[in-house]
Amino acid sequence: MLEKDIQEVLFSEEQLKARVQEIAREIERDYAGKEIMLISVLRGSFIFMADLCRAIDLPCTLDFMAVSSYGKGTSSSGQVQITKDLSEDISGRHIIVVEDILDSGNTLSYLLKILEHRHPASIRLCTLLDKPERRTKPVELHYCGFTIPDAFVVGYGLDYAEQYRNLPYIGILKPQVYGG
Repeated sequence: MLEKDIQEVLFSEEQLKARVQEIAREIERDYAGKEIMLISVLRGSFIFMADLCRAIDLPCTLDFMAVSSYGKGTSSSGQVQITKDLSEDISGRHIIVVEDILDSGNTLSYLLKILEHRHPASIRLCTLLDKPERRTKPVELHYCGFTIPDAFVVGYGLDYAEQYRNLPYIGILKPQVYGG
């Protein structure tokens, strides 16, 4: 039913699974012998983080934050708001922020500054998708699944108006669906 709204599949379920495994190996190399904490930026990254943490063979804890700058629209409003903060102290810990998509950089730039002030041992960013054409703020990206064109994508946790998260692949949403 939701598939009718998809213009094109960018990454299949199999491609996503393979890339998540590759990212997990990169993280294992970089953090060999260390315990890491993955922080999922809700809601878009929850599926990606679930798959990623199961693929990582290191001691690993999880926490969640919800940060919003989109509302129900298709582009960032520029106003960043924390709607759910972390449950645990991150000082002295090796943090990997797990995000669904790096777009303008506005939200992640803000979030990373807040987390850096909490004194982690290290902090790195892992994003499933990078959309560099839209970047307005510089953000250092350490782990990236795929670079994508400037299109509105859904599936594998990414949504439009809270719909399409459950698609097992990532696809471009037809412009007529969101008025683009």
